[in-house]
Amino acid sequence: MDKVTLERIQKLHPLVRDEVKQIIKECDEALTGRAKIRITQGLRSFEEQEKLYAIGRITSGKKVTNAKAGQSIHNYGLAVDICLMIDGKTASWDTVKDWDNDKVADWYECVKIFAKHGWDWGGNWKTFKDLPHFEKKTIPLKKGLTKTSWRILLKMPRDQQNYVIF
Repeated sequence: MDKVTLERIQKLHPLVRDEVKQIIKECDEALTGRAKIRITQGLRSFEEQEKLYAIGRITSGKKVTNAKAGQSIHNYGLAVDICLMIDGKTASWDTVKDWDNDKVADWYECVKIFAKHGWDWGGNWKTFKDLPHFEKKTIPLKKGLTKTSWRILLKMPRDQQNYVIF
């Protein structure tokens, strides 16, 4: 696991940090070739979200999100975006390349591992597919599981570090 990924994991919601470390470890073990996984985005502030939402609307460029501030699971530290780092140098979002020659695209090896841990993949969305995106929508609590959505998360109380209290 590279330093950049570790730094981004440390900013995620405390409830998912260890799980994300485990997912990355499993992905890196599954990818036996030149590719390793990197988290390119984790926790995103409301201000950062507004700037992304403005792209293709207020500022030039192609739209990158349909989520305003507070409407992205990233805003709560419960989502990550990934890329594959090839030979530790080059970022790749190629979803079909099989760098380890095991007859399964490296990207989909990671998709399966995230799914095994209960993370939703943006590539399964019906509209506005987001292939690098994974989010934790079901949070395990002592009282059982709870489903989350940005509408629920937006209204929940926060701790001193501004993380939602479950």
